[in-house]
Amino acid sequence: MNWENQNNKDPWGNKNDAPDFDELMKKFSSILGGKKSSSNGSGGSGNSGGFKFPSSRMLTYALFGFSIVYASQCIYQLDASERAVILRLGKFYEEQEEGLNFRLAGIDDRYIENVSLTRRYTQTNSMLTKDENIVDVTVSAQYRIANLKDFVLNVKDPEGSLRNAIESALRHVVGDNTLDQTLTVGRENIAQEVQTRLQSYLDIYQTGLIVQQVNIEKTDPPAAVKNAFDDVVAAREDKERLQNEAERYALSIVPEARGQAQARIRGAEAYKEEVVAKAEGEVERFNQLLEEYAKAPEVTRDRLYLDALQSVLSNSTKIMVDVEGGNNLLYLPLDKIMEENKKKGDDDE
Repeated sequence: MNWENQNNKDPWGNKNDAPDFDELMKKFSSILGGKKSSSNGSGGSGNSGGFKFPSSRMLTYALFGFSIVYASQCIYQLDASERAVILRLGKFYEEQEEGLNFRLAGIDDRYIENVSLTRRYTQTNSMLTKDENIVDVTVSAQYRIANLKDFVLNVKDPEGSLRNAIESALRHVVGDNTLDQTLTVGRENIAQEVQTRLQSYLDIYQTGLIVQQVNIEKTDPPAAVKNAFDDVVAAREDKERLQNEAERYALSIVPEARGQAQARIRGAEAYKEEVVAKAEGEVERFNQLLEEYAKAPEVTRDRLYLDALQSVLSNSTKIMVDVEGGNNLLYLPLDKIMEENKKKGDDDE
């Protein structure tokens, strides 16, 4: 389809009523009071070789374009995590937050920072401990910007001040602890003390920074004595291991010894009661025999004699009897006689 000569209609057949850009510029020029420049001279005798002033239309175009460019430089947008500090002619003017913001380009200085970003700094230094030993300490600090105005205006290099403050705080705290505390159990306390002291330094300097966390990443003795120190650590660990084993052995052997002691005490008490009861029984038996002996001395004496012989002979298996008036000894194999009597008794049953 030929779109020319369509009586000022668009390709879809509708009338195009949009104003022409040239017409807009003409209206803008008339508002500014611009006039079309006339040619110098008449009848073609103008000064064609001299300087020609730009026309009002060109000046209007230039002014309009400059206004658009300048406006684009003045208007900007900040993200949710960003903040901006505006200095007007070198003096603090305002602090701007997220969204669309305005500044005077060429007049205002703008400093934009991410205030929600957590930053991290790590450094390693050799420190002198309380007991005059040297230790290499690696410390890390996590921080962010809490006050952008102070961060921009108060200190020339806030993060450089942070590095110096970390080293100063660390040296002060490590100097109050021994080598053993720095290398082993005291690291957590050192980190907390360094964080407290570091924040106080930053507040004094008004850096606008806030310390979120300080960690002691690593503590090592100097490389020249590391092998000797490792031997000391190994010896200390062996000492603790042997102490733990001794304590476990003590915990197991002491109750056992106490149990054996209690058993022996109870055994001694039982033996005591047995001996006392046996002695009392012997005394009672002797008293009864004494009464019987008083009634019939000869009978009682013979009975005691026979009982003694029975007790002695029952514990002997061989008896030699000397025959009066002869040279021969009579041998009685009591053990055999007792076995035969036992067999006969079993057969009778």
